[in-house]
Amino acid sequence: MAKHEANPPRLDAVTLRVLWTRLISIVNEASAALVRTSFSTLVRETYDFSVILTDENGQGIVQPPASIPAFIGTLPATVRHFLAEFPVSELVPGDVLITNDPWMGTGHLADVSVAKPIFLDGKVVGFAASVAHAPDMGGRTGSTESRDVFEEGFQIPVMKLCNAGTPDATFIKVLRRNVRAPDEVEGDLWAQVSALELIENRLIALMRHYHMTSLRDVAGEIHDRSERAMRNAIRDMPDGTYDYEFATDGLDDPVKIRIAITVKGDELEVDFAGTSPQVDKALNSAFCYTYAYTMFGLKCVLSPEIPNNEGAFRPIRMRAPEGSVLNHRFPTSGCSRSMLGHYLPFAVFGALSRAVPNRIIAGSGSPIWSVLMRGVNERGAQFANKLFYNGGTGASHRRDGMNATSWPSNISLTPTEVVEQLVPVRVVHKKLRPNSGGEGQYRGGHGQDILLQSKIDTPIFMVFLAERTKHAAPGIAGGQAGDCGALVIDGVPADPKKQHVLKPGGTVLMRTPGGGGFGDPKGRAAHLRASDAKYA
Repeated sequence: MAKHEANPPRLDAVTLRVLWTRLISIVNEASAALVRTSFSTLVRETYDFSVILTDENGQGIVQPPASIPAFIGTLPATVRHFLAEFPVSELVPGDVLITNDPWMGTGHLADVSVAKPIFLDGKVVGFAASVAHAPDMGGRTGSTESRDVFEEGFQIPVMKLCNAGTPDATFIKVLRRNVRAPDEVEGDLWAQVSALELIENRLIALMRHYHMTSLRDVAGEIHDRSERAMRNAIRDMPDGTYDYEFATDGLDDPVKIRIAITVKGDELEVDFAGTSPQVDKALNSAFCYTYAYTMFGLKCVLSPEIPNNEGAFRPIRMRAPEGSVLNHRFPTSGCSRSMLGHYLPFAVFGALSRAVPNRIIAGSGSPIWSVLMRGVNERGAQFANKLFYNGGTGASHRRDGMNATSWPSNISLTPTEVVEQLVPVRVVHKKLRPNSGGEGQYRGGHGQDILLQSKIDTPIFMVFLAERTKHAAPGIAGGQAGDCGALVIDGVPADPKKQHVLKPGGTVLMRTPGGGGFGDPKGRAAHLRASDAKYA
């Protein structure tokens, strides 16, 4: 188990709890500030972002509890990539670093990561960092048809966005010229920077109040205590190797995901050997994204109560074959990587179902569904907005799955009022999809039906990301599978992996999938059966 030097002596439990809680409140406040100052609906309405505080070495200390799982494991690694390019000795107060490199960040170009060194009395004591899904990054607008990263859009290498507090005006000009929504993209970027400045100011005030000269003691205690809790949870499971294999819809052909989890004492190893090789379209997941969602799945099973930090993952090792869909090589595309990554917690649950059956849920109607709608509205202005919709979650051993709820992505649904404000469509209806959740002792969550109708005389171009239209969310312990999803355009079934055009007055119906059930349906309680009638 890793040890840290005490400087000064170790913190007592009460002081640690006070500081830990204060640090979490700082990043929570920064998250709220980012939402309030953002320009795009992706941040303001769907919360597709996160912030973090790391130590001076880029080890994550605290992150908001409501963070997107994709960002739990990626942001600290991104900060360490920044440090590889710009060592602490080369940084000065006011510097802000930036990249959207998929292999250093979160797996696709649309997520922009920024980080700011925090100086106290002339010394770097930590980093504030943020990642947010930009409303546009050029390229083929998130299409699964992208063949390489060059088709995905504008690439930002690791560089300084601000040098000693001065923004790089040339970079901003180039960025604005390469995106379809320049005001929203730039506005969100400065909202991210303002969140970093808030973390910096609050942290310095906290450290001065407690006469702290570094974060090493508090970071060391947080990491060590989290590691011990995770090791204890692993030790409680029987030793052995637990494997699982399943297929996803894929593009032209299904994609196989194979996982083997080996438990030995207080350590755990995850291996994705046997998973399908990378494909020549945008369905691949970079290792960083694969790592994040795998760790999230393990954390849900083993230590859900521990606040997010890297100490919890010290006892865990993970491998994914290079050149596979879960560790693809440059320059293959991964802009639609959520179509695989969102399955990974389910892969973890499937493998551990024999070891800890009462800590997992059945298959969910995920990955999250999205549609990017763009065109020219009735005023002659361009629009490009991404809308999110969810299926139902899987049932657990003690309760029904949740209806139309984002899992594992933790992204909020786009409100109807916002959809109709930003996109020239009418939401004809958005309602639960009857009986779409799999039956069981506990029922899977229901999906939803969303019917949109165009209100303009010009075409609307649509790019969908949707899964579980061929492979339903499975039940567990005798529970039944949920219903598959479906896409219908103008009354005709459509391929959800292709780009489509919505004609004037045309309609598009998205039918999101239901979650799987848990347990034999014959064991369902009478009062639960009675409540099912309202969904019939």
